[in-house]
Amino acid sequence: MDQHDKVAIFDGHNDAIQHLAEYRQGGRDFLTRSDDGHLDLPRAREGGLIGGLFAMFAKPERPPENDLTTSGTGYEVRLAEPIDPVYARGRIDAQLEALNRVVARAAGQIRWAASVDEIEAGRRDGAFVMVLHLEGAEAIGPDLNNLERLYAARLRSLGPVWSRPNIFGHGVPFAYPRSPDTGPGLTAAGLELVRACNRLGIMIDVSHLNERGFWDVAALSSAPLVATHACAHAVCPSTRNLTDRQLAAIRGSNGVVGFNLCVNDVRPDAHLDENTPLDTIVHHLCYLVDRLGEDHVALGSDFDGAVMPRPIKDASGLPQLIGALRVHGFGDATVRKFALENWLRVFRLTWR
Repeated sequence: MDQHDKVAIFDGHNDAIQHLAEYRQGGRDFLTRSDDGHLDLPRAREGGLIGGLFAMFAKPERPPENDLTTSGTGYEVRLAEPIDPVYARGRIDAQLEALNRVVARAAGQIRWAASVDEIEAGRRDGAFVMVLHLEGAEAIGPDLNNLERLYAARLRSLGPVWSRPNIFGHGVPFAYPRSPDTGPGLTAAGLELVRACNRLGIMIDVSHLNERGFWDVAALSSAPLVATHACAHAVCPSTRNLTDRQLAAIRGSNGVVGFNLCVNDVRPDAHLDENTPLDTIVHHLCYLVDRLGEDHVALGSDFDGAVMPRPIKDASGLPQLIGALRVHGFGDATVRKFALENWLRVFRLTWR
């Protein structure tokens, strides 16, 4: 790839925090290139990645056992158990502290961003920008006081649930083939959380909500509808993917879908196979563009949280995706929208 192909890219979702040396023993140094995982600063620079939404997420203290059921035609992961809010708050605080330490150690190579102006300034100055996202709101109590505290710490994006229930609503279990209509929607506390996010200017992420929860957000929120990392259910009927009706609602709200590179949500057969060709990826992405329009599709890779297609492999391989889009006829203006501009547009419409 020549320099023409290395466009500036902003990514809507990664789980790199879970792998930081500052967060867990044996973790990776984000400032040093690694062959493990998908994202660090050197590989981001190699791939043209200027920044992204960094997801804070509380894993359970004890992962469930025997939670995966497979058949010849599909799979189902048993819905994860709720986690203790006090434990979740401790995990989220530790992750925030870890990120602060990385930014401090980077000595200007990495900056926090809580506004579009800060993202654009970081890009001009050659600094990588981090925007805080909370994946699952267990760390926020029913009084929402911790939401205000996290907002003050630069939180600008929030998913009310991960794929487990909490006091705010119900996530979708991981399953294929299956409808995302898997249970109740938002609770009364969840509706209050949506209102509070609208008031503060925190973007609401519908990625792990079940379908009823999605429609609850759509009916209440005054902001554009956003899925930071999702794909199309019509192409791959996973519970994590969005139906055509949901896609139409996102388009109608002037929102955006961050295209998820997770192979089992991209592939029509949902196989967990890294040997997924670029043509399969671009075909799925083209479906989203056809349904949503070029102003409403961006990148939400799920780096360090999913199995990536081998042709991309990690953040350094993003120019392969950009090149494939061009081969399939996407012009420079559309590529720039997908890579960066659509995220900035939605942030301007949402953030205060």
